[in-house]
Amino acid sequence: MTLEQVSFILVSLLTVGTGIVVVTNRNLFHAALAMMASFLGVAGLYILLDAGFLAAAQLLVYIGAISILIIFAIMLTRRMMQAREAPFNSQAGLGLLTAVGTFALLASVIVRWWGFETVTGRPEVPDSVLQGAVAALGEAFVSPSGYVIPFIAASVLLLAALIGAIYVAWPAEYSEDEA
Repeated sequence: MTLEQVSFILVSLLTVGTGIVVVTNRNLFHAALAMMASFLGVAGLYILLDAGFLAAAQLLVYIGAISILIIFAIMLTRRMMQAREAPFNSQAGLGLLTAVGTFALLASVIVRWWGFETVTGRPEVPDSVLQGAVAALGEAFVSPSGYVIPFIAASVLLLAALIGAIYVAWPAEYSEDEA
């Protein structure tokens, strides 16, 4: 085994392990911290794929912005630590069956599409393909015909979620009419 394979296995275990913690932990704050660790593992996978720009974007956008926003929303709600439900529900068997079936379906499609050939190494990408790729991506982010509208919609949605969390967490005050 090469060092690259060992690091891939370790980063994959980190990503999958913390992803399992996210969906099984009943404490929302701990689940959000595990989600940040899972995002860090995804950034590590991007680094192993020599996609440094995507790794930096993963760190800045998901770990630096989205996860922090989720943690603030959790901390602003009043009943964060009052979850008394069981960590598993009665549909765990059905969920497991669905997950295994979906995995089997996806695995069969992948095997039929690409076959059983083993990958001996990374394919060589010509420099002409990568020439100006980051500049073209940056232009697509800010051009009106590109991704600027989805970014604005996502920012408005996140702002609405934060305002909703503040409204839910705001202490109830009695007005003079209720007394």
